Amino acid sequence: MQAMKAIWAVGCGLALASGTAQADLAWLEGRWCGGNDGRRIDEAWLPQAGDMLMGMSRTVRDGKVESFEFMRIVVDGDAASFHVQPNGVPPTVFAMEDRGEGWIRFANEAHDFPNRVEYRRNGDGLSAWIAGPGEDGAELRIPFEYRRCGS
Repeated sequence: MQAMKAIWAVGCGLALASGTAQADLAWLEGRWCGGNDGRRIDEAWLPQAGDMLMGMSRTVRDGKVESFEFMRIVVDGDAASFHVQPNGVPPTVFAMEDRGEGWIRFANEAHDFPNRVEYRRNGDGLSAWIAGPGEDGAELRIPFEYRRCGS
């Protein structure tokens, strides 16, 4: 479970236009950097194509890759889903739970940890958090802060 907590971080946003789902994820494209506790997290997001935005990330500590993941956000009508594949395991799918301008939240209550993921664009930065039951059963929420790499 600790390894899962360390590798979950990604950003996303959805906007609706004209009453139909129109993914507006261009603000997420490019490379984001963050990390703490001696870890550096790099995420790269390809430009959206059709109904999908694809990304990948890696976490590096002391010059060695500690973890990596492949991600995609798929838009289907008024719904969206976040597919996360940490360290090459089969993907876990989180359904869109709620959204607003510049933020989105996904949930999968059947997943052990995390079972909720939220992302918000904050000016030039990107904030994310993962949440769910900790080892003691109490709510555990882990925040992540990103900036454009090189800025």
